[in-house]
Amino acid sequence: MMQYIQGISRYQLHVASLDDTISQDNPVRFIDAFVNSIELERVGFQPKVLKSEGRPSFETQLFLKIYLYGYLNGIRSSRKLEKECLRNLELQWLTETLRPNYHSIADFRKDNPKALKQLFKLFVTFLKDADLIAGETIAIDGTKSRAHNGKKSNYNQKKIDKHKEYIEAKIQGYLTDLDHNDDQEKSSAIPNIQQKIARLQQNKLRYEILEEQLKASGEPQISTTDQDARSLLVQGQVVEVSYNLQAAVDDKHNLVVATHTINRNDKNALSAIALEAKENLGATTFTVLVDKGYHNGRQLHECIDQNITTICAQQEIVNSNEKETTPDYLVTKFKYNKDQDTYTCPQGQTLHTKGTWHTKVSSNSYRFKKYRTTACKTCPVKHLCTGKVKGGREIDRSEFADVVESNNKRYQENQALYRKRQEINEHIFGTIKRRSEERR
Repeated sequence: MMQYIQGISRYQLHVASLDDTISQDNPVRFIDAFVNSIELERVGFQPKVLKSEGRPSFETQLFLKIYLYGYLNGIRSSRKLEKECLRNLELQWLTETLRPNYHSIADFRKDNPKALKQLFKLFVTFLKDADLIAGETIAIDGTKSRAHNGKKSNYNQKKIDKHKEYIEAKIQGYLTDLDHNDDQEKSSAIPNIQQKIARLQQNKLRYEILEEQLKASGEPQISTTDQDARSLLVQGQVVEVSYNLQAAVDDKHNLVVATHTINRNDKNALSAIALEAKENLGATTFTVLVDKGYHNGRQLHECIDQNITTICAQQEIVNSNEKETTPDYLVTKFKYNKDQDTYTCPQGQTLHTKGTWHTKVSSNSYRFKKYRTTACKTCPVKHLCTGKVKGGREIDRSEFADVVESNNKRYQENQALYRKRQEINEHIFGTIKRRSEERR
């Protein structure tokens, strides 16, 4: 008769150590060695004060090991980490069976935000010293992460005004009903209407408070659950209340060298994360690869000013007179002459500037100069260039035009290098999203 495989009796005594249960290539051994090699006070961690009386404190190293283990395994809750210390063999090995409560674990994270950020920088240095990071080509990209805050809990001035107008209309309607009840002497219906009016007035007060908070913040939006979250364009025309996770990734082994979490789109995000990557790497220069969503003259200028070479995809040229202008006379067909600070049109005429700087006022303000020529009045192809515009052709040149043109030239000349960008970044975001799905 076939016998089933039998386990070892749970009452059987045997001699073994915790170390026997953890394989030599288990990541917890790396966490342990990494934390033990750091002078935590120099990084900025607050040391635990030794007490002369009462129960002793846990060492700071212990909390950092637990934090890193949770980070590595996607365990963010301090309560869950406390439970894992009790039942998880890896954490038992890492903590040597110590079990701090969730309050202490949460306090460690709360008390050391700057030190934890500095620790990431130290880790990047470690990776570079281990020759795992080249620090020469960095790809930067972002991905949207939905916030807990839903669209209903996200407000702008237009939405608040709409709610207030609706409430005013409803209140006015109920007041009209009250007048009608008075005329008809239906006093029994009045209390119910008065309760509805009181509820609407309370809701109106809530929107007025939101309006005050919105004005005080100086932001175009306000969220009531995740206060830092904003409505962002996620894909196509789809808008979600989200965060924008930015990652700078080295091309050698696709390792992250800098991260940012922002609540705006990529347009104004490039220089901040590029400079942080430079600082983390301790580099004097490197080349950054980014898609056209980051194409912004001011941001490109700030990178070049810090000796960071940009290869950013070109944006499509938007021609304000598109319906009237034929392809042969788009702005890209006008040649800029740097020495004379003039433009030459396809007909050989010269457009001059008075040198006056104008300001484009928007969310991305910048200065520009205007270029014109009187030759437009008698030009035989005026109808192809300016159509029905009487004043002739006018070209605006941004103060960052030189930087943009240099970047666009590098982009055209380095197509093979630019195509690596997607391979580098998508590896990171694909891994994050796959692991997020696995934990659901």
